[in-house]
Amino acid sequence: MTQRYCSLPQQPAPSYAPGLAAERLSALLSGRQMWVNGTALHYYFFDADTDASVIPVPGTGETRRVAWAGAEEQRDVVRECFREWQDLGVGVSFTEVADRREAELRIGFQPGDGSWSTVGRDALSVGLNERTMNLGWDLTAPGQRGTALHEIGHALGMLHEHQSPFAGIHWDDEAVYADLAGPPNFWSRDKTFFNILRKLDPSEVNGSVWDPQSIMEYPFSSGLILEPEQFRGGLHPPGTMSPADKEFVLRWYPPADRPRPAALVPFRSAPLRLGPGEQADFAIEPPETREYTVGTFGDGDSVVVVFEERDGEPRYLCGQDDGGAPHNATVRVRLVKGRRYFVRVRLYSTWGSGETAVMCW
Repeated sequence: MTQRYCSLPQQPAPSYAPGLAAERLSALLSGRQMWVNGTALHYYFFDADTDASVIPVPGTGETRRVAWAGAEEQRDVVRECFREWQDLGVGVSFTEVADRREAELRIGFQPGDGSWSTVGRDALSVGLNERTMNLGWDLTAPGQRGTALHEIGHALGMLHEHQSPFAGIHWDDEAVYADLAGPPNFWSRDKTFFNILRKLDPSEVNGSVWDPQSIMEYPFSSGLILEPEQFRGGLHPPGTMSPADKEFVLRWYPPADRPRPAALVPFRSAPLRLGPGEQADFAIEPPETREYTVGTFGDGDSVVVVFEERDGEPRYLCGQDDGGAPHNATVRVRLVKGRRYFVRVRLYSTWGSGETAVMCW
């Protein structure tokens, strides 16, 4: 039986000034949809009959008006799933509110419109009388609770795991298009491409390794995946949060009371004294495997990019841009003992001395 799938709403691609270097673009893309850690997120359930929209009736050419309100049993499942994410100890909080004007996340249960969510901060661009999330089928049915966990993952900034460029999935494209064109999804080729076949940019994905057990991974039936060979018979994630899911959200949203490491290991702490338009590169050889912070400290419009050496060549790992504001750009990254990394720092303009120091600890 074909699965019901989450369908992300297509957002216009972000536009940046022409001529930006590839690593600066990667730094701008990385984390652009993530919330600032410590954010208090409020969610609201649409409950009035007037909250509704017109949707097509598949296969008929007709339309019908369907309300967004959901039964209390459906809301309870969503509340439980918000608590499950919260109980990980993430540094963002979730609170239900009765006034949609107070809510960043506004949730409907419209049957026939599928299940979907805006991704992270994209919710802020949605009008107050519109949904940022829809849960379009019975969440109390066996195996469907994971749908709510999945959509909340999107709301936290996570994307579809099977679209990771690290997955190495070779699809039977036409079989995928045909499967999704029929019930229960009735997807167009464009929607299927956007949600399944399209590969994400490496800077957008949830991690540098594909996690087939992720809550953000779709299940797939036999005959859709050609490679890897072990998934030709289908891909069946458990519908629960995997260890990698938990690691990802805790890396982006660490608890406020998480203690800092007792020992700081500075790899470089001397001022670089970069002027506008200047760039510096240096290597890191971490003494142990753990999470470090790479940062620029100074009053500059700066970008920090971390590369991992692979086969003698630097390959982009992660990056952060300070967005043009006069404050520090910092990157949290897990470095593995025995591997070599390169950090690139570029200062684009200055408000102060232009003196920038870089440390990794």
